[in-house]
Amino acid sequence: MRSDHPKPPNHMLSRPAICIVAQGAKWGTFGDNRLEYRAGQALVIGVETPSVGRVVEASPGEPCLVLAVELDLAIMRSVADGLEAPPKAAGEPNRGVFVTDFQGPLADCALRLVHLLEKPEAISTLYPGVMREICYWLLTGPHGGDLARLALRNSPSQRVIGALHDLRRRFRETVRIEELAEAAHMSASAFHRQFKALTSLTPLQYQKQLRLLEARRLMVARGFNAESAAFEVGYESPSQFSREYARMFGASPRRDLRRLQAMPDRLGEVGVDPIALGAA
Repeated sequence: MRSDHPKPPNHMLSRPAICIVAQGAKWGTFGDNRLEYRAGQALVIGVETPSVGRVVEASPGEPCLVLAVELDLAIMRSVADGLEAPPKAAGEPNRGVFVTDFQGPLADCALRLVHLLEKPEAISTLYPGVMREICYWLLTGPHGGDLARLALRNSPSQRVIGALHDLRRRFRETVRIEELAEAAHMSASAFHRQFKALTSLTPLQYQKQLRLLEARRLMVARGFNAESAAFEVGYESPSQFSREYARMFGASPRRDLRRLQAMPDRLGEVGVDPIALGAA
């Protein structure tokens, strides 16, 4: 990704990925947690979560250059299982998002991935090996314990992630935290604490942001009006929807839509990833 100028904040649903900055700087906000990362650093996202991103340092002479690589947690799990000395995490709840230095062997892996773009016929054969290397260096680095707990089967973090995926599928419904906690085999208080540590959001905040992101996508991509979008994503009160929409996006649904339509280059960034909310 290349940006020649600083950009306005972009709301999205982030998937597990590594976002490597080669030049310039960005910040990402997850709940009340803002992380800045610049050249030589990477944002590691280990869990699917709503976020806000912004390019903060870029110019035509020195554009912001970012390589985003989706994290394959199955490969991460395979590499973690094969380590002689599995990484140990601190006792506090697992973090799902953090910034790490991206130098030495990790930088070499990133450069090889970029070169693979010139040989697309080689990607299917060589990419899995490079991803295994990336997973190895991440797992043996300073945040290895956090990543291991995200990948290992039946860990508390994995059980919370399973409940999180259930919440994503059912985001239109009224879902009780006790129900999610039971699915994760935790008390409600422990589940709430683990969920907040992973995503920087409470389960209610997570669900609300999913609803608002999907409503925005429906209005931009499918021509829904605000009231129809509100009902489609699970709101019973259009006025409550408008208040919460303005709080999240900084403008009422109608004004926000006009603003987006006036910036055609922003329309492709609206909403969520290509996998529709509610999909399996």
